Amino acid sequence: MRAPISEIFSSVQGEGKYVGVRQLFIRFVGCNLNCGYCDTEDMLAADKCDLENDAILTNPVELTEILPYINKCLQIKHHSISLTGGEPLLHTDFINELAVHTDCPLFLETNGTLVENLAKVIDNISIISMDIKMPDAIGQELWQQHREFLQLAKQKEKDIYVKIVIARETLVADFNKALDLLQNIDDNILLILQPMTPTGGYNAPSPEQVLLWQEKALKKINNVRVIAQTHRLIGQR
Repeated sequence: MRAPISEIFSSVQGEGKYVGVRQLFIRFVGCNLNCGYCDTEDMLAADKCDLENDAILTNPVELTEILPYINKCLQIKHHSISLTGGEPLLHTDFINELAVHTDCPLFLETNGTLVENLAKVIDNISIISMDIKMPDAIGQELWQQHREFLQLAKQKEKDIYVKIVIARETLVADFNKALDLLQNIDDNILLILQPMTPTGGYNAPSPEQVLLWQEKALKKINNVRVIAQTHRLIGQR
């Protein structure tokens, strides 16, 4: 079983509901979207897999090649294994096979668009961190895909939360559509507003904008938190 992976490393989760927990990160290569603010763009076509100080492998890697390193890392207690990217759901067979070989919960970080692929792995996933992508950042509208993705996750009663990256350039109309989408599915789903870390021509929102948008969101969603990328503050990946 093979998949292209740019790196595997142990660190702390820096975003969202589980910020601060220790995770083993598996960063898959490849994505079905092209976000203007992508902060892992340089890894989306990596031909090598970095196992920190242990080894550099050639992509795609065999699961059997990386399992010894994964098991070594998990000798330290980890909250979960973060499947990140890129878009991990491009590699469903690999994810399902990984689940056979570990008891550590799988934490899926996803752009929330590949509904059929989610259906293939969802029984092996414990936690889902799903982005709602703003059309201005990706050049297309994905409301229907996001809606179906969330509905499936809810149907399976998964621990799911939604993250929206907000920039100074984010359009209010798109933000309102995202709030309506989430409210219509379940207004108790946790919503994380993540202020943009400036990149790719996008700028961080002002403190006033962040508070205003949280106030707006709280009129429709019961639990709305503002959490920036904290791992950058402590020098972690």
